[in-house]
Amino acid sequence: ASADMDLNQLEAFLTAQTKKQGGITSDQAAVIAKFWKNHRIKIHESLINQSRWDNVLKNMNWRVDLKSQSRHIDQINTPVAIVEMELGKNGQ
Repeated sequence: ASADMDLNQLEAFLTAQTKKQGGITSDQAAVIAKFWKNHRIKIHESLINQSRWDNVLKNMNWRVDLKSQSRHIDQINTPVAIVEMELGKNGQ
């Protein structure tokens, strides 16, 4: 599941497992393949959600401002980046 195998990779993996001594049977391989085909996306998303920290980035806004007036000439046209990030709990 952590490798996020596509169906061709899964088939090759299961074939190798059936040929291995003490491995799985071809019936077991068929059941695993059917289960993976039906639930691959849910399993992968679950692994991603488990690997995240509590907070996730919900929204981000940014802009760059330039000073057009100042008491000191060397501060004019000095860029200033403003970044606003909205964090939220995972799954909310």
